[in-house]
Amino acid sequence: MEEDRKRSVEEEWNSMNSTNHQLSRAHFPPKFLFGVATSAYQVEGAANLGGRGPCIWDKFASTEGKIKDGKDGVVAVDQYHRYKEDVDLIVKMGFSAYRFSISWSRIYPDGLGIQVNNDGIMYYNNLINYLLERGIEPCVTLYHWDLPLHLDESMEGWLSDSIVNYFAIYAETCFANFGDRVKKWITLNEPLQTAVNGYFTGVFAPGRCEHLSPEPYLAAHHQLLAHAEAVSIYRRKFKDLQGGEIGLVVDCEWAEALTDNIEDITAAARRIDFQLGWYLDPIFLGDYPKSMKERLGDLLPVFSDKDKDILRNSVDFVGLNHYTSRFVSHKTNEGDNHYYAIQEVTRIAEWENGAIGEKAASSWLYVVPWGLKKLLNYVAQRYNNPPIHVTENGMDDEDNDTSPLHEMLDDKLRVAYFKGYLASVSMAIKDGVDVRGYFAWSLVDNFEWQQGYTKRFGLVYVDYKNGLARHLKSSAYWFMKFLKGEDGKNGKED
Repeated sequence: MEEDRKRSVEEEWNSMNSTNHQLSRAHFPPKFLFGVATSAYQVEGAANLGGRGPCIWDKFASTEGKIKDGKDGVVAVDQYHRYKEDVDLIVKMGFSAYRFSISWSRIYPDGLGIQVNNDGIMYYNNLINYLLERGIEPCVTLYHWDLPLHLDESMEGWLSDSIVNYFAIYAETCFANFGDRVKKWITLNEPLQTAVNGYFTGVFAPGRCEHLSPEPYLAAHHQLLAHAEAVSIYRRKFKDLQGGEIGLVVDCEWAEALTDNIEDITAAARRIDFQLGWYLDPIFLGDYPKSMKERLGDLLPVFSDKDKDILRNSVDFVGLNHYTSRFVSHKTNEGDNHYYAIQEVTRIAEWENGAIGEKAASSWLYVVPWGLKKLLNYVAQRYNNPPIHVTENGMDDEDNDTSPLHEMLDDKLRVAYFKGYLASVSMAIKDGVDVRGYFAWSLVDNFEWQQGYTKRFGLVYVDYKNGLARHLKSSAYWFMKFLKGEDGKNGKED
């Protein structure tokens, strides 16, 4: 039965693959938004310039053994000084939007919201103004993991309910200073990763990893409430005047039941509850998923009636980050890995005679385009078809500084990846899913969190050994042709 399921999925993908070779811009609505994405800590650099205060990733990256190559984001790829060059590349590739994040500690160096850093305001004003001058829509994320260090050291960051108020002050400052030009706001990026990897596994900043602790669930709870409070402020004070929209970005890998057995089907649904439902169920359905409440008990915080009211429908759109998929089956897990053991699932990407898809550089990332179509349809069906923007989608290559530059630029697998995943989006739209935008991750190679600079996600190659020079990869040229209405078969420059 397992082989039958794997074979049927493979046949589905082969059918999809025969379609994506003819994929073009015309397969998407005229107003569909195509963009690229980055985050502040990964690209900006200038960590000690312009009045910026330290963030938790500054401390985490400077701790021995935390980052694979021992490097950090102090310089990153220096977009702080080279933003015009990077914006010009966005224009050259034909994209119409840029999703970037604001560094909280560049606005309020200690995170407390008492003294605003005017140099930080000026930097983002300059970036936003240049984007608009070049015809690119700014899409702003308020929080992409770089919490001001003072908030972590003084009150344990997302574990304190006080952080809801500090985030609200910061968000309101951003709305007031940039909202006359920014019309798409995102409160938080991937709160799942902050909760699990920041407060459970400890592989992300702030690096906490207490066994059988309520910390990841408390961090998630406060992130949800901070999101809702920021949305409430925007809607009460700014939305009517500024005319923008605001949403939350969640991440989810698709979970495909390994067999037709009810245990595996239920396990796959449970796996999605512990990713997507954790954040979207409280917003659309009023509370955490039943499967989480049953399994976590007192570890899972409880929403008050006031919390539920402010969370209800607190998004104008759902931002969805998606990279890969897994087959999932029911399994009673033993051991200390409580967050995963409590789900009672096993995730399968490879087996004796095959794999779910071709493997990218990162151990967790396989090329599985059909999973995105299924995930988009799931969101539409479960949450009454909300507007969706695919806010991140992409794959990585291994950094190999011994290979000739032309080999590093000819990223054939990434071209195939984008063709397949965009075909998946196009088919979801045909199914009636309200997808309104797609953002490729990432604009440029950058600091890839605990992997340092060992992985390259960019459409644009950054030469770390030669002044951070930028070079367009084949995938960039493919998008250039695709967005002009050509099929860009080989992804190379004419």
